Amino acid sequence: MEYVSRVPRPPLDGLVDDLYYLEGVSPYARLTLPPMPGALLIVNLGAPFRIRAGTDITAAEYADGCVITTPTRALEFGYPLHTRSVGVHLKPWGLAPLLPMPAAELCDRPVTVEQVWGRPAVAELRDRLATAHGPHEMLTLLEDELRRRLRETAGLGLVRHTSKVIAATNGAVAIGDLSTAAGVSSTHLTQRFKELVGVTPKRLARTQRFATTVLAINPAVPIDWGDVAARAGYFDQAHFTHEFRAFTGLTPTQYVEVRRRFLREHPDHTLDSWPLPAD
Repeated sequence: MEYVSRVPRPPLDGLVDDLYYLEGVSPYARLTLPPMPGALLIVNLGAPFRIRAGTDITAAEYADGCVITTPTRALEFGYPLHTRSVGVHLKPWGLAPLLPMPAAELCDRPVTVEQVWGRPAVAELRDRLATAHGPHEMLTLLEDELRRRLRETAGLGLVRHTSKVIAATNGAVAIGDLSTAAGVSSTHLTQRFKELVGVTPKRLARTQRFATTVLAINPAVPIDWGDVAARAGYFDQAHFTHEFRAFTGLTPTQYVEVRRRFLREHPDHTLDSWPLPAD
């Protein structure tokens, strides 16, 4: 599978972690993406893919791509045999200046790119991407489209600063301290977060702590789960296990078994750091 990524130029670098191009055969027909402290935009250039947002929801098909705000639960992606797309990994607040609606309206409800930007505009963008000369030109076209769509967003500075504090502390920060430091009420801060991120600052902190903890786990070596939970600031191992189930549907031990399976069957794969086989 070919994967090309780069960080965009200012001012997008303050909203976007990276732009990427992805093409090839997915390692599994279905992959589970645990919640992450960030948003995602995909412009699909191949056969449609499917997303299921929760075990109680029927999978929906996405032909043109999808827009996903910071999730609170795992998403299951169903891929065609061969996939091709360009996408954007955004910071938690990064989608807000590109959306015509509050981010809270999209929480755990992935929508098509057409639903956000309109069918004519997305059709034109996909046509230009499909005829571009290689991944680097495609990423430049996508970056130009994002820059063109940027709009002024009230409260963005507040949410960006607070989100950075949450990330710097790996989610181990009292939300009351955040609002006090920002000079606003906790209610105001929560409202801004829902509007621009889609979740409350408390929820973002939980997701940040979980993601930081899981990404630091090395599945190739023996793991002391009590030590992992303590270093991450969880009350005890039972609390950590409860959070793990809530975010992935798996116990920590099951997660490592699935991760080891991925690494064993697809060593050094482009997608080996976060998605989990759902097959």
